[in-house]
Amino acid sequence: MKRMTKGKFVPVLLTAALGFGLVACGGDDSSTSTEAPAGSEAPEGSEARASAYMATGDPMDNFTPWADIPDSGTESPVVDCAPEEGPLKAAWVYVGPTNDGGWTQTHDEGRLAVQEALGDAVETTYKENVPEGPQVVQTVEDLIADGNTVIFGTSFGFQDAFVEVAAAHPDVCFEFATGYLSAPNLSQFYGGAEDTDYLAGMAAGAASATGKLAYLASFPIPEVVRGVNAWTLGAQSVNPDATVKVVWLNTWFNPAEERKAAEALIAEGYDVLGMKGIDSPSTGDAALAAGIPWAGYNRDNSANYGDVWLTATSYHWEAYLIPRLQQILDGTWTAGNYYGNLSDGFLTLATYGSLVSDETYATIEARLVELAAAPGSEFTGPITDNQGNEVLADGVAHTFGELMSMSYLVAGVDGEIPAS
Repeated sequence: MKRMTKGKFVPVLLTAALGFGLVACGGDDSSTSTEAPAGSEAPEGSEARASAYMATGDPMDNFTPWADIPDSGTESPVVDCAPEEGPLKAAWVYVGPTNDGGWTQTHDEGRLAVQEALGDAVETTYKENVPEGPQVVQTVEDLIADGNTVIFGTSFGFQDAFVEVAAAHPDVCFEFATGYLSAPNLSQFYGGAEDTDYLAGMAAGAASATGKLAYLASFPIPEVVRGVNAWTLGAQSVNPDATVKVVWLNTWFNPAEERKAAEALIAEGYDVLGMKGIDSPSTGDAALAAGIPWAGYNRDNSANYGDVWLTATSYHWEAYLIPRLQQILDGTWTAGNYYGNLSDGFLTLATYGSLVSDETYATIEARLVELAAAPGSEFTGPITDNQGNEVLADGVAHTFGELMSMSYLVAGVDGEIPAS
């Protein structure tokens, strides 16, 4: 559940098993409360709203050692990347600016939480606005030359560079977000945002008067495709006739283009907006200007969007970062894959806006409990794609591998996956 403190609800994370304390990060606009946005009328009964789940899991329970990943090898060696003396130097490589209001800012809040939690034992730094491409290798090499022995990458297009540099520096620990390639000193970390995307889609579907919703997406890679599908299924769970127009932007961070695309969709009559893989809240700026509901992504931006805010997938990277860096300090770090979820605190659903009725709130919270217990279960048949093909028969669920390689759009999505 969530604990009320002076009118706010904040997630309760039981951390005894981890041996450290998680700390809050960011200002009011990045909290995970369930109060209504400032300046808006709180829905009746909202003072009693507390999410019905409690994040009690150890994130490392969702970690698969490198040795257990198919075709990876038979050993999962401990990599000693802690310094012989002085603080552990850890660096993050960001594709956007740390004040983007979304993806990169949330990652940097995780970095700051690491610094706060581990204190003098670590020294953190970052490089922002690093373009995907050849420059990544040089950026990482420079960070290693500066004494950093653990490097975090946070954009899908950095992956090839991280694989290359990891092979050249076997004594450095590499952590990569949203990729799929591992090595003895290269880990992957992400989580089941499809679950919170589904819940945000429920809020969006209930808020639509016309059943015509629209969704701005970055690149047609499996993680984003999962988000489009999950959001659509969530909308349809409360509004069976809902359709979702998907627009691919082919960029992670371009606020001007994001807003332009959102404005075009609004002009075409779509009355609720959502987004996935888009790093700024510019979609919300367009929604606010037009006065239509918006479900965000990445973090809780409710304080900035008043009455148009619905809710959002909200990441808490520190749930993974802190125990992993503690493992380096303890000399027990091994590579592997982490896929967090609602139950271990990596993901939460952000503040509910005043447009979310008490009835919708109760419906979402009930589903949230189910998804916390059974991550990914929204993808259980019958499911048909938007070409009329049966994807999952009644009662059949996707395997984890199928979720990770998703390459179809569900019925009700207006759009297609572009050819690569």
